[in-house]
Amino acid sequence: RELKQTLNNQFRSIHELCMFVLLNTRKTELLRATLAALAAYLSWVPPGYIFESQLVNALMGLFPQAPFRNVALQCLTEVGSLQMPIEFDGHFGTFFRMFSQQLVTILPPNTNLQQAYEGGTDEQQAFVQNLALFYTGFLKHHIPYLESQPAEHQVLLLGLENLINISYVEDTEVFKTCLDYWNMFVADIYATQAHAFVGAAASGDFSFATPGATANGVAPGSQRKMLYTGILSKLRALMINRMAKPEEVIVVEDDQGNIVRETMKDNDVLMQYRTMRETLIYLSHLDYEDTEHQMLEKLRGQMSGSWTWNGLNTLCWAIGSISGSMHEEQENRFLVTVIRDLLNLCEITRGKDNKAVIASNIMYVVGQYPKFLRAHWKFLKTVVNKLFEFMHETHPGVQDMACDTFLKIANKCKRKFVVLQLQEQQPFVGELLDNLQATIQDLQPHQIHSFYESVGLMIGAEVDSAKRDEYLSRLMAPPNAIWAQIIKQAQANPDVLKQQEVIKSLTNVLQTNVAVCSSLGHPYLSQMIQMADSMLTVYRLYSESVGQAIVTGGPHSARSSFVKYMRSVKKAVLRLIETFVDKCEDEALLATKFVPALMEPVLGDYATSVPDAREPEVLSLFAAIVKKLKAAMEPEVPKVLTAVFEPTLAMITINFEDFPEHRLKFFALLHAITNHCFKCLFAMSPPQLKLLIDSIIWAFRHTERNVAETGLLLLEDMLKSFATSEFATQFHQTYYTQLMREVFAVMTDTFHTPGFKLHCKILLHLFSLVRTDAVIRAPLWDVQAKGPNAYPSNAAFVQEYVCSLLATSFPNMTPLQIQAAVAGMMAIEDKRAFKHHMRDFLVQVGVAHCSYFLIIHSQVLCEMHVFFLHPSML
Repeated sequence: RELKQTLNNQFRSIHELCMFVLLNTRKTELLRATLAALAAYLSWVPPGYIFESQLVNALMGLFPQAPFRNVALQCLTEVGSLQMPIEFDGHFGTFFRMFSQQLVTILPPNTNLQQAYEGGTDEQQAFVQNLALFYTGFLKHHIPYLESQPAEHQVLLLGLENLINISYVEDTEVFKTCLDYWNMFVADIYATQAHAFVGAAASGDFSFATPGATANGVAPGSQRKMLYTGILSKLRALMINRMAKPEEVIVVEDDQGNIVRETMKDNDVLMQYRTMRETLIYLSHLDYEDTEHQMLEKLRGQMSGSWTWNGLNTLCWAIGSISGSMHEEQENRFLVTVIRDLLNLCEITRGKDNKAVIASNIMYVVGQYPKFLRAHWKFLKTVVNKLFEFMHETHPGVQDMACDTFLKIANKCKRKFVVLQLQEQQPFVGELLDNLQATIQDLQPHQIHSFYESVGLMIGAEVDSAKRDEYLSRLMAPPNAIWAQIIKQAQANPDVLKQQEVIKSLTNVLQTNVAVCSSLGHPYLSQMIQMADSMLTVYRLYSESVGQAIVTGGPHSARSSFVKYMRSVKKAVLRLIETFVDKCEDEALLATKFVPALMEPVLGDYATSVPDAREPEVLSLFAAIVKKLKAAMEPEVPKVLTAVFEPTLAMITINFEDFPEHRLKFFALLHAITNHCFKCLFAMSPPQLKLLIDSIIWAFRHTERNVAETGLLLLEDMLKSFATSEFATQFHQTYYTQLMREVFAVMTDTFHTPGFKLHCKILLHLFSLVRTDAVIRAPLWDVQAKGPNAYPSNAAFVQEYVCSLLATSFPNMTPLQIQAAVAGMMAIEDKRAFKHHMRDFLVQVGVAHCSYFLIIHSQVLCEMHVFFLHPSML
């Protein structure tokens, strides 16, 4: 604000100089430099200097001249984007009219901007880009005034027409600029229309004949809609013709013009699709008939024999994007026409690439309209059977998309597949299970997992438990047969389990079970009971083999393909158990049957294995168990901590790089124990509790953001829990000053800037504890050294301690500055105000002056590492 005021006071000189140059020289470079300077200053300029001088006329005079066109347009864009008091509206109206008149001399009506841009020079392309910025910047702020003046409507509509033409230019950044404006423009018109509709209904002047109209005439929302009828229709055509690719579509055209499977998602395209989808939905709500007419006209054009990949793609993506925006009867009629034509096109078209494109569009469209499918069983069955056909099509991406679409439909329409429909002999899921092997015979393992997940959703919709168990048994029969065969062979010859094909088969069976368990939920229990014992036996056998291989071959052998394959089976077992824990609804069964069974083969293996053989999934599994069982897990938590706590710390405190998965999952486990089994911490010995606190400090000092954040969240929850416990005084006497010092250390370290909000929350909590004696009921200072009456209260001690800490750390601050800063920290209770105060404090001290904290940081790391490796702790 001060800088702007200073510029305002001194701008007269700048303005006089710039105007003198603009009006009195013809030197091209000097004029361009002056215009460039003006473009930088104009957003700061007082209004009087713009409209009460010759500045606008001078810019308009230079705008048509080719050497100054782009830089003059940049100045005009800055002027047009200004927001000023309402008394300047007339000036902006005149400004826009003058600009439009000048633009006609440069860009005649009916110019094909798309072709002109493609063949234009860099300067000409830059002009189109700047023109897009001008229109979007001006119209965002000043379109209400132009709408209110009938005399300005023609020039307004001409400007919007120009912006639509610019939107067809093949340039991503230009289109993004235009799209952002169109999204705001259409949303505003829809909001006005909806407001008028609601207002008419509330006033009693409501008419079913014309939504938004009143009995006394045309509502304001309808007036805007009528004004922009032609523009909105052209916008629909623009969105349909340039619709971005949705996330669900994975069959794409590569740079060589081949149809391939997409290997990497483009986040920019996905964001663009979401914006275009929202815009087109607004446009559809504003005029259903025109939306349907344009889409069906384009579809008829594609069906006439002149279809193109891009034309069909953008049309179908647009059709899928407006799901739910039409009236139900209209949507049903529209969708039947679209899918019928697409199926016919697929039948009559030749060529694998062509069929793949059509198939991907059929699958995307049907996946977007589950409501229609639920209401039309015959159509739903036809679509699903067509998906089964596509699952045999080996063209890249088609099978994946068929499985993805089947999963989407199964999720939205699952109940339809387990109910006996009219003219059917049995529910569809029974028919599917009869032909299961034939349907999935051409699918890859990951596609089979997706298929099984879909069928699991269907089975889960069956309310009869007997039928549900029967369906599950039939579904799992093929993988169970493979599993039983391998187990039988392994009982005769354990070395069978080391064969690569056997390892792959076991992994696939386990992943198939994970897919079914995740979608079916608790009813998976019967299958889990059948698998549990043999699964843990397999886990134990592979644990022994992995450990033996690493002991024999050294730590580097942990990265060999053979060991990785064996560990993949262990990981799959742990993932299946964790998924089952998450879905199981019988907590008593989990606590009494499954958790005790895991202790020796899983926890025991983790504790005794060499570090390179320990699976991080063990930590996430027991975190999930703790979250599920909560207090019921308290008797087992000491065993869990004994097995994982110190062994894991010894692994992850060597440096900040090794075992990244173990780091995050270890602290997530501690967080779960703190939140759900807090009483278990009371049973820790003082050295163990100190080790826990030091590990948390080590976590939030970590340079990996997710680990540091996990450590801070853990510390925050632990402090809150201890503050309400009977051990609050004892805990804070031991750790209060250490935690205060460590949190200040990370707050003033630029590597930990992302954690600023959590740092503030923790510090605010610590300061709030000493404002009264309600939580900490004994002195925090060393009573033996200083005496019990050294300070009148803990608040006085903390204030002196923090002042001393900051004075030592930041010698650039004066004592008065430090005292004022700490007094604010002690006094402020509001979170928002405290955060602003701490931000001001950081600006004041400058994070460059935190050498003391960095020295403390390195000392603490060294001390902690020695402590963790001490024989008594291991």
